[in-house]
Amino acid sequence: MDMFVVWYFLESTINGALIGLMYALVALGFVLIYKSTDAINFAQGQFVMISGMMVAALAADYSIPVFIAAIMALVFMVLFNVALERVVLRPMIGRPVVAIIMATIGLAAFLEGVFPMFFGSATRSLDIGVPNDPWIIGQIYLTPINVVGALVAIAFFAGFGWFFMKSRKGVALRAVADNHQVSMAMGINVERYFVLAWSMAGVVAVLGGLLWGSAIGVDNTLAVVGLKVFPVVILGGLESIKGCVVGGIIVGVVEAWGGTYIDPAMTQEWFREFFPFEGGGTKDFLPYLLMIAVLFFRPYGLFGKVQIERV
Repeated sequence: MDMFVVWYFLESTINGALIGLMYALVALGFVLIYKSTDAINFAQGQFVMISGMMVAALAADYSIPVFIAAIMALVFMVLFNVALERVVLRPMIGRPVVAIIMATIGLAAFLEGVFPMFFGSATRSLDIGVPNDPWIIGQIYLTPINVVGALVAIAFFAGFGWFFMKSRKGVALRAVADNHQVSMAMGINVERYFVLAWSMAGVVAVLGGLLWGSAIGVDNTLAVVGLKVFPVVILGGLESIKGCVVGGIIVGVVEAWGGTYIDPAMTQEWFREFFPFEGGGTKDFLPYLLMIAVLFFRPYGLFGKVQIERV
């Protein structure tokens, strides 16, 4: 086999896996909130957008170092999410799930429209100190921000794994996720852990905003990252942190293979003989086709908890 083909395949697969881990980091925000509150937060992508916009604006307009701007964004997002949980979502506890879903969709539209009014709608670059020149290993070209993003995601997942498995607050948070009423009966302050979950989702959003903002620039389209991680959480399972990692890598690799092999093939004459249309961009919708397939055969995802209801 031609070694160029092998290197090309490895480069596409590894870069896809690295991007997938960055997706997994954003998907963690969905999982944290769903595990603790049973709510699907459709505004997680907008949290990422707000974080990226805030850091980029503070750094560009006020010459604040990115590190300090990131800390300011972190404090803001934690306080913002705590206020959001108290004012908007806590009063909706006990309401139908569809009501909470519609509330977060409305919230997403509101945030996407309002925050560009404060920070501007122009696309900004976000320099977090990661070089742009590719790192070359053998004949594999790696994008530095993808490598750094994947390492940050791995470190963060390891930290969260320790927190959930070893710390008292993590064990309590798992108990809240399993059953709210039993947790209250055991003396756990469920509402306090709701706040903790939303705060951690804010931290995840800031990390996602820094990494994705550095990778693709910062404007209101950064919120699209929130939609692109839906296949990740569906594939891995809505309440599974491990599923985030596996789902993220699978989606990232599928997306990379689509862009590497299928999109170029669609421009070839032999392809047009069978499919007489012009197109491309399969990498953008292949993860959603994968998500639909998973919903058919494993509606709870690869690592999701199967819920059996007695009727």
